[in-house]
Amino acid sequence: MTVLETPRVSTGTPRRDGSAPSRRRGRRLNAGYFFVAGYAVLLLAFGVFPTAYSFYLAFTNDRGQFTGLNQFTKVAGDYRFLPAFGHMLVYLALWLVVLVVLVVLVAVVLRGRIRPGTSAVLRFLYYIPGALAGVASVLVWLFMLDPDVSPVSWLLNAMGMHSFAAVLAPGHLPVILMLIAFWTGAGGWMVVMYGALNNIPDEVLEAARMDGAGPWRTVWHIQIPMIRQWIVYMSIMAFATGTQLFVEPQLLQTASLGRVSPTWSPNQLAFVFAFQQGDFNGAAAISVFLLSLGLLAAGLLVARSNLFSLDEK
Repeated sequence: MTVLETPRVSTGTPRRDGSAPSRRRGRRLNAGYFFVAGYAVLLLAFGVFPTAYSFYLAFTNDRGQFTGLNQFTKVAGDYRFLPAFGHMLVYLALWLVVLVVLVVLVAVVLRGRIRPGTSAVLRFLYYIPGALAGVASVLVWLFMLDPDVSPVSWLLNAMGMHSFAAVLAPGHLPVILMLIAFWTGAGGWMVVMYGALNNIPDEVLEAARMDGAGPWRTVWHIQIPMIRQWIVYMSIMAFATGTQLFVEPQLLQTASLGRVSPTWSPNQLAFVFAFQQGDFNGAAAISVFLLSLGLLAAGLLVARSNLFSLDEK
């Protein structure tokens, strides 16, 4: 009698005896740790450790003695503290509104109203300013803002600004810095929003058209709600970047020969505390103020938007 043995079918379940599937999974896991290790080292060296050290400085004096909230009350009572934070908040309000509105609007137009080839060229052109370093971008804008050499001097003259000093009047700085930030940072976010819009299934957009929704109703009721989490993420990152404003007003202050205040932004004020007054503890207290403001804004946006919630299926 011949006995036929049924062939065994592999179920893909890892075996306990260290078989090949387990070894392959172990190698993949080790490779993941290897790739993450570089980022983790940099995060610890330039993120976690400096933050912890700034907290240590903010709660101690120059002799390392614990002083509680004395450093915070000292810098908050400085006559330059409130103006610096006021300037930053005005700039942030302009920057966030303009960034969110124009980036989403341009991304929607690129996605739906322009031919694919033209859209790719425009996305590349929008991204070019973001490839420039912050210092180089400010130098470009120094020429743009000087009526004597600017290619748009006719516009500056028509607005009643006939000299570089008139352009850099204190009341104009939030708008100028917002334009510089938008010129350098908006292109990258346009690419991100364009990619988010491409993830919306065509069937959803087709169903909206069949239900009689026009282009702008589709944008307002379908596309924007479906990329809402990306918009919130962009707002959080832009807010964090805006609170770190330093290079642009510092270079404008140097180029204007002192017409712009050297403590216009909180980061500039912290720089003055640390490197002109030798008060590193006070500078650390300002940095903790900025960190707390950024975390508070991010927490509110995450809580109100359910940024990290999983879609229920």
